[in-house]
Amino acid sequence: MRRTGQDVDEFIAQVVPAVRRRDAATLVDLMRRVTGEEPEMWHPGIVGFGLHHYDSASGGGQTGAAGFAPRRPSTVVYLAEGIDSHADALSRLGPHTTGRVCLYLKNLDDIDLAVLEDIVRASYETVTAAEHGQLEGR
Repeated sequence: MRRTGQDVDEFIAQVVPAVRRRDAATLVDLMRRVTGEEPEMWHPGIVGFGLHHYDSASGGGQTGAAGFAPRRPSTVVYLAEGIDSHADALSRLGPHTTGRVCLYLKNLDDIDLAVLEDIVRASYETVTAAEHGQLEGR
């Protein structure tokens, strides 16, 4: 992925439907607080915080160490180290669905935001610790 340089506030102002726009603004505040990083736009339509290097079948690349994408059907929160390590917290979160590294949320009003904050914090700390070699030998 690549940074786009697009203004995050301008991007969020154009998000539809309105619930996704509202949830995006909430997630920017939450992730900024948790990561201590400023949001940046990544292609395609992902708001990222910090930096994460990943490996993939296509050779890998970079993306935000924490991030989300407000998509029409749901907001996608990316957990780069995978969903499995968050099973306990996810059981307390509220309505959601998951993919391998994706947490899908339809409405932040329906979930426990403190639990989401804990999940994002744990994910960010894991990913950034790995970036700095702090997980070697685990």
